[in-house]
Amino acid sequence: MSQTSTVTPVSSTTNFSTGDPSAVSLQLRFAQLQMSLAETAKQGALDYMDEIEKIQAEQQEVAGYLNECRQAQADAKSTGKPTAMSPECKAYMDAHGLAYDKTGGIMTHTADEWEVAITSLKAQQDQLGTNTQQLMVYIQDFMGQYNSYLQGANSAVQQSNQTLAELARLR
Repeated sequence: MSQTSTVTPVSSTTNFSTGDPSAVSLQLRFAQLQMSLAETAKQGALDYMDEIEKIQAEQQEVAGYLNECRQAQADAKSTGKPTAMSPECKAYMDAHGLAYDKTGGIMTHTADEWEVAITSLKAQQDQLGTNTQQLMVYIQDFMGQYNSYLQGANSAVQQSNQTLAELARLR
């Protein structure tokens, strides 16, 4: 009884129920399954990486608004007159439910009133940082799964090769 097989890369769309099952060793089928699972884990990690990129872009946006508010606060302190919040900053803060002084319905603030907006933006920045850290933990988990599945696939291929070599020696 002689069985030969070649190992080819497997895509995540491989259908294991097609073809002649006796033509593929059990170890090779297991390796294909492990490669498919590795691809799934890799895609999960990539999805979280995309989410981190979006959060980091938002963090930069928040940092810009924070700098803007700090500068407006400094200007209000130095001149003794209220300074205005930009429409973009107001829109971001409203969209994310962040607090800022709305006394009198005007968008100018004294140095003390700016502190509310600055505190809210700092909290938002911290929350975004926490979200990024959590997503990084998830990525590490997916990477561990990916490595484990690859190791399982490699092990199955090695076992298959050993079996084939032993069969060849017996002939």
